[in-house]
Amino acid sequence: MINNNVGLVLEGGAMRGIFTAGVIDVMMENDIDFPALVGVSAGAAFGCNYKSRQPGRVLRYNLTYCREPKYCSFRSLIKTGDLFGADFCYHAIPDRLDPFNKNVFNEDPMRFYVVCSDIETGQPHYQQIEKVDDDCYEWIRASASMPLVSRVVELHGRKYLDGGVTDSIPLSFMERQCARNIVVLTRPRDYQKKPASMMPAFRHSLKGYPKMLEAVKNRHLMYNRQRDLVFAREKAGRALVICPDAPLEIGRVEHKAARIKQTYALGRRAAECRLDEIRRFIANEN
Repeated sequence: MINNNVGLVLEGGAMRGIFTAGVIDVMMENDIDFPALVGVSAGAAFGCNYKSRQPGRVLRYNLTYCREPKYCSFRSLIKTGDLFGADFCYHAIPDRLDPFNKNVFNEDPMRFYVVCSDIETGQPHYQQIEKVDDDCYEWIRASASMPLVSRVVELHGRKYLDGGVTDSIPLSFMERQCARNIVVLTRPRDYQKKPASMMPAFRHSLKGYPKMLEAVKNRHLMYNRQRDLVFAREKAGRALVICPDAPLEIGRVEHKAARIKQTYALGRRAAECRLDEIRRFIANEN
């Protein structure tokens, strides 16, 4: 089932993205397709499996490697500069350990975009990924590279970090392609972001990049405005919003398999309960 005028928007949230994985797996299993998908951070890292048609893969490799220091650990941060190990997460897993279906990704017609933050301009960069290669993996890594716990990713002469800093919920971007969109959030409806609590650390980490630092400082304002837009579009019938009913009990770094399974199950349940509504929205039925 596809409507060329309905897109899919996936926000980030580190391991809260496991909720998103549950949502998109249910939609894939029910043959719900989209002409275009834009993902930010975890929304990009997990959302790429939609275009490669691999439901269950996100849950599988997170359960397999959640206790592996090379996957995600403070040991990895100290040793490599990345909380989520760059080589292990973005090369070893998709290339060898839990192979990413490159051929399907390359042939699938869905337009897949990731959002990164250009740290020199402090502006979002939207990258369409059409084929799987090292650049593909690095664009996804850049989108998910959180300040303070990730190295800057350099691509084609530019420097990038987490796309969520400059465009956390890229609905406005997707509306330039699709008039109506399904938006998957990883925070409940009543959530409001507060100012960053670690600005001194950000000032040290981003010294030399004043525009990116300003984006970090103002992120809560941008994010809350974007949420207002999302729910205004929902009220107008131009968006369908799927989000958890309550704060997800999963950490940014999560080593407990039970919490990963629970969060994934919540995402599945959220999508399953609204499958008929999703189908009607895509069919443009009231």
